[in-house]
Amino acid sequence: MQTPPDFQPPPPGCPAHDSGQSVPLYGPEFAAAPETYYSYMRQFGPSAPVELAPGVEAELVTDYTEALRVLQNPKTFARDSRRWNALNEGRIPADSPVVGMMAYRPNLLFSDGAEHMRLRQAATDSLAKVDSHRLGRHVDQVASYLIDQFGAKGRADLVADYAQQVPLLVFNDLFGCTEDIGNRLVFGISGIFDGIDVEKSQEVLIGALAELVELKRTHPGDDITSWMMQHPSALSTEEMIHQVFPMIAAGTEPVQNMISSALRLLLSDDKYADSQGMAGLLVEDALNDVLWNYPPMANYGVHYPVHDVDLAGITLKAGDPVVISYAAANTDPALVGNGRTMSKRAHLGWGAGPHVCPAKDPATLISLRAIEKLLNTLPDIDLAVPVESLTWRPGPFHRALTSLPARFTPARQAPGPAAQAAAAPAGAQAQAQAKPKAASRWSSFLNWLKA
Repeated sequence: MQTPPDFQPPPPGCPAHDSGQSVPLYGPEFAAAPETYYSYMRQFGPSAPVELAPGVEAELVTDYTEALRVLQNPKTFARDSRRWNALNEGRIPADSPVVGMMAYRPNLLFSDGAEHMRLRQAATDSLAKVDSHRLGRHVDQVASYLIDQFGAKGRADLVADYAQQVPLLVFNDLFGCTEDIGNRLVFGISGIFDGIDVEKSQEVLIGALAELVELKRTHPGDDITSWMMQHPSALSTEEMIHQVFPMIAAGTEPVQNMISSALRLLLSDDKYADSQGMAGLLVEDALNDVLWNYPPMANYGVHYPVHDVDLAGITLKAGDPVVISYAAANTDPALVGNGRTMSKRAHLGWGAGPHVCPAKDPATLISLRAIEKLLNTLPDIDLAVPVESLTWRPGPFHRALTSLPARFTPARQAPGPAAQAAAAPAGAQAQAQAKPKAASRWSSFLNWLKA
């Protein structure tokens, strides 16, 4: 590819600066200013060479039109990562932080054609059985529990204390997890998304999923896992294990990022400062703003050309990963110039084509109810730090705040489980403190519901 004479150098601080190498997407520099990187990469054309992790090369599509072309043409751009040349040739270490998100599993995310249709139908039909009223009530329960944990303090980190916890607790319930299985799912999914001890995280996660599938085989319930197991698609045990993983993962990491990013806007952007409060349509507008400008999965949808393909002048090699930058495509200058807001649904925040996110409706409902519950319960909540000081978690795939410190008038403790524990006799408190601590918030939440 020819480099034009007016080609701008990489952003200052970029490890690719003046090197001519692929642009790394995993460092703190990229996390701090991805828009600057996307602007630089657009000079390459509709896609640019990137490094997802040390030694993991890919092509990143930044053009909206070409992103749709890839997403909507599964016969040319496959999702089956067993085509991945570098992995097959042993050039990707097993402990690479991106292997957990890219390596093949027999599920709807990494399948194509008739097999994908069979697996996806089992997922969509099962998700369709989720009653929105029941889901809304459960989100309210989870939100009340979490706010109960920090409401009296007057301060909270809305990422660690709220946004991260809401989807994990909600989806553990939707999939019928027991206390122990839910604790391990939380550990495994968090480790895979963060790229921390990926092999151990996968081992724990697969073990927990295997137990969940076996439990539902012998004791089915009113939950998504049981519904998929009973689906006419007749998923095998292995397929069930690997099918549940992306469904829970897609409902946790992206949702927590959507909640925290929307809260950042609602608490800092003047256009959301409304004298009547921040609920209702303002929350919907903030979520739409996030999906357009800060997609919770900024770069993903990994495809593999089945043969060499010309993408508007750029040759994509068969079997080399092609990643869709939902964030860059949504902010494509050509799209903005043509009136991007022609449709709230025109964004690629949920993907597009046959692999569009099947959990987008419950994910949106969870985000909306969680934000409304927080703002209605703590109406004077505000950022505790300047918005400019907020930082983002490094990583090639997600767009996720590291923390979101907030302050508010301490809430008066209602006579609920937490207040009852505080008012218990000294001997009872000492006995409770002597017990082992719960393994995670999932255990604590279940105990809170029983109290």
